[in-house]
Amino acid sequence: MILYLLIVIPLVSGLVAWITERWNKQMTRWISVIALTINFVLSLWLWMQYDNALTISATSWFIETELSWIPTFGISFHLAMDGLSLLMILLTSFLGLLSVITSWEEIQYRSGFFHFNLLWVLAGITGVFLTVDLFLFYFFWEVMLIPMFLLINIWGHENRKYAAYKFFIFTQASGLLMFLSILGLYFVHGTSTGIFTFDYFELVGTKLSPEVGRLLMLGFLAAFIVKLPVVPFHSWLPDAHAQAPTAGSVILAGLLLKTGAYGLLRFVIPLFPDAAHEIAPLAMLFGVVGILYGAVLAFSQTDFKRLVAYTSVSHMGFVMLGAFAFNAVATQGVVMQMITHGISTGALFILAGAVYQRIHTRDIEQMGGFWYQMPFMGTIALVFVMASLGLPGLGNFIAEFLTLIGAWQATHKLTILATIGLVAATIYSLRIMQKIFYGKEEKSNRRIFDLSLREKVIFVPLVCVIIWLGLFPQSVLNTTDKSLSDNKVTFNSKVNGEHAPQKTQITILNTKGGGHE
Repeated sequence: MILYLLIVIPLVSGLVAWITERWNKQMTRWISVIALTINFVLSLWLWMQYDNALTISATSWFIETELSWIPTFGISFHLAMDGLSLLMILLTSFLGLLSVITSWEEIQYRSGFFHFNLLWVLAGITGVFLTVDLFLFYFFWEVMLIPMFLLINIWGHENRKYAAYKFFIFTQASGLLMFLSILGLYFVHGTSTGIFTFDYFELVGTKLSPEVGRLLMLGFLAAFIVKLPVVPFHSWLPDAHAQAPTAGSVILAGLLLKTGAYGLLRFVIPLFPDAAHEIAPLAMLFGVVGILYGAVLAFSQTDFKRLVAYTSVSHMGFVMLGAFAFNAVATQGVVMQMITHGISTGALFILAGAVYQRIHTRDIEQMGGFWYQMPFMGTIALVFVMASLGLPGLGNFIAEFLTLIGAWQATHKLTILATIGLVAATIYSLRIMQKIFYGKEEKSNRRIFDLSLREKVIFVPLVCVIIWLGLFPQSVLNTTDKSLSDNKVTFNSKVNGEHAPQKTQITILNTKGGGHE
């Protein structure tokens, strides 16, 4: 029942926090902290048990549970966890806990309802990472939407209503296309086999004609590339980030975007291998366009949060590039990018919120010289700016290096263009330090305080994690080893007219053995 607990705990705690606000506003925060701490401890315990669990499991899915829901239509509460979903659950509980601590002093208005929405969006994200019933997957996909809409619309900044509705329209419209594809796959499988089910394990391997497979795949792809987001479907993201409260920005960048990346690896490629292979050159091209376009737009921003938002557009381009390269190294790079981007960009948004609380502006043109008054914050900012540009020794370097090495096996031209994005990342990242922490202070009479103890409690674990991922990434690679190697689908690896070996099996690094399969 531990998989159900990971979802039920934030759902119930959210309701309790909302009700408790009538008597004690401070207690709503502690309820959220306790709930997410329990989830984080459970996730860590599962990770420690992972290797032992795999020894008694025939597949990479080492925990699985199922309760019948609507058997007439083949719908059930079917949850399962493998190494990939385990890492995503760890990331969710970790960033969720830090989001609550971040909003401790920022949210004073309707704090109970705020924590209700925060916990429910985290429950929806957890459900997305755990469910293997496609109807239930869509249910949790929608559960994420409404609470995040309310977080932006109620507790956001000056233009919050516009940003909230734009976020809602983009994600809802693309989600409906995915639901139509789910129904289409359900009926195609039921017609051909006589078994009408939404079960993921039954639907993988369904025989589809090229036309039907292409059409159904596009429905899934629409939802995932909007959530990722991929240029030109990205325009909701900078507005949502700029207007959302700090906790909302952390969850958006660190977690909601990762549901799109997870969907590509978990659903698009395994369910529609032939259609995914057909669209691979175009998908990789869009990924590279996102890398370069996001970098250019990030450099041109003066709003701190919009700048960081466009860096997310750029970094998520590596996910598209690596996911459709169809080889082991690139896929591992995608998983590392999902985790390290969540940590580093989440930290930058928390940093942006901390600066805003002190000077009440996000305009970097009105900043400067902060290092002299806030050396601890400046040091923290330097770490995550260096992570964002891909400095060796930090986790983002491992992610982007693996992605580019894997993409090179598929297409040389696009890989070279993507590498230019790393140069652009250096420019916009160093601009953050130059504009905010170096140079002359714009207002010499302004007294700014360095990070408080609560803020240090937030940033120090983030720094430790990003350094640990850069120096010791093997534990993450080992965890996803078996999960990704179970995608035993064979593809022709000719992408963009450049020849790789004619048949490449989607396997992953045999990290424990030191070689590759």
